[in-house]
Amino acid sequence: MPGSDRNAYKCLQTAQYAQNHVLPAVGSLSVYNSGKSIILKMMRFLPTLFLLFLIIHTHCIAQIASSNRNTFEKPNIITGADQTEKYLPYLKGKRIGIVANQSSIIGNNSIVDSLVNLGINIRKVFGPEHGFRGNASNGAAVNDERDPKTGILIISLYGRNQVPTKEQLADIDLMVFDIQDVGCRYYTNINTLQHVMQACAENNKELLILDRPNPNGYVVDGPVLTDEKFKSGIGIHNTPMTHGMTIGEFAQYLNGEGYLKKPCKIRIVKVANYDHTMPYILPKNPSPNLNTYQAVMLFPSLCMFEGTAINEGRGTYMPFTILGAPALKGKYPFSYKPVSIPGMSEQPNHKDSVCYGLDLRKYDLNELRKRRQINLSWLIALYNAYPDKAHFFTPGRINLDISAFDLRIGTDQLRKQIIAGVSESDIRKSWEPGLKRFKAIRAKYLIYP
Repeated sequence: MPGSDRNAYKCLQTAQYAQNHVLPAVGSLSVYNSGKSIILKMMRFLPTLFLLFLIIHTHCIAQIASSNRNTFEKPNIITGADQTEKYLPYLKGKRIGIVANQSSIIGNNSIVDSLVNLGINIRKVFGPEHGFRGNASNGAAVNDERDPKTGILIISLYGRNQVPTKEQLADIDLMVFDIQDVGCRYYTNINTLQHVMQACAENNKELLILDRPNPNGYVVDGPVLTDEKFKSGIGIHNTPMTHGMTIGEFAQYLNGEGYLKKPCKIRIVKVANYDHTMPYILPKNPSPNLNTYQAVMLFPSLCMFEGTAINEGRGTYMPFTILGAPALKGKYPFSYKPVSIPGMSEQPNHKDSVCYGLDLRKYDLNELRKRRQINLSWLIALYNAYPDKAHFFTPGRINLDISAFDLRIGTDQLRKQIIAGVSESDIRKSWEPGLKRFKAIRAKYLIYP
């Protein structure tokens, strides 16, 4: 028995003895001793003895609680970036390029600022969608610039080029990748990862990945993208909508499944004390519109609405936690008005119009975790409630023949199933063969349970 458990057990024995033997014995003196003075004297001790019992009992409860915490609490998750002892010696003396944004932190500070202060020679920063400091709206092109804080050149991988060029890597000895992902095919950080790995492989550069937990790592769900015509900037991988991998695991998947012309040499600093089922509250917002834990967890389900006539909360400070459209007036009591918000969403769907729909800010996220599925019921319900069903699903911006919804989902089957009134259970059954095949592939590249 562990020491803390032994202490708690002894305390409990002491308390039980006081309760079962000491107090009854004192009380019995009033029966067996007829002298009034004896009774009065002994009565004076009762409050003291009772107080002693309460102290012992309270101490025992504290010991047991402490023992339970030691037994059941899991150690804190430690990101790859926070384990500096595992990679700082490897960075010393090298010219470093780093792919980073506002989510790339050591402790509470930017990893770039921290590494510069530690004497690491960072030559270039490569920024993904939203930019290095995370202040650009979704889909907005980002230009190259000098970081005003460090003076380091920032090269945008969401502007003129998405793949680092040979010239940009010429004075780099080692590339580092530290970006927080949220586990969805249509969240573009995994596209950036592939582009960086491709450039590193072609230019014989090693890539050091500082891994981070996937907050949606518990769920592998949705149709698998298999048809090339549905590949786009919001989906280039043959995965379900949620893939259930960390960035480190996804890098191994890209190497192993032939996404690159030649494999990229990677080194991964693993997350400590982590498994895919563990909840993880992000210390920094991964992008401007994922500004709450609720939004991060609902994102896989609510981002589907970006290919529909429904506003998904962009244009408010509650993105990806509310849904609505003007046409749903009278169908739902909850309402809000999307407006232009610089740095978040300048042109949201239904800008300056009152939208009616669902408020999911207090939705119990445990329901998602229990089911381990994307929520389809909201999509089906809002489609059924929408009066102009012919215009519920919106056309693509580039190819008008392919729905924007289909590009996000990775197939046209889900849209057709919803229009045809196919039940949710039958829709999910149609996903099962693809999910089974993908899970078998995914298992080969997992680092964490």
